[in-house]
Amino acid sequence: MSWGYHLMLDCSKCLASSIRCSSNINTFAKSLVKKIDMVPYGEPQVVHFGSGDKSGYTLVQLIETSNITAHFCEETNDMYLDVFSCKPFNPEDVEAVVNWHFGPAHKNRMFVARQAGQIILLK
Repeated sequence: MSWGYHLMLDCSKCLASSIRCSSNINTFAKSLVKKIDMVPYGEPQVVHFGSGDKSGYTLVQLIETSNITAHFCEETNDMYLDVFSCKPFNPEDVEAVVNWHFGPAHKNRMFVARQAGQIILLK
């Protein structure tokens, strides 16, 4: 039995307009929470900051079982998403919501079960 589940999803060449739109990112967070059957703790925080090749929006959505975070890199149109929860969820559901909102050309996924003292790669 694992304490938590952590999906790390690196997405390249997302639709440029989609990662530069705070309302799209906000809607994405709400859609994702619903799709993976989590309970939000407050509203998503979507803030644009950074400089040079690191600038872009960052998303933080607290959920009752942990958090969802993402950073959107405007220079490369890439997205780096983390979903961590002690409640199990389906990583394919996360990818479906990402595809719908951001249309990445390519995705790299790492899904691990987390337990203090060990890490178990799931898929």
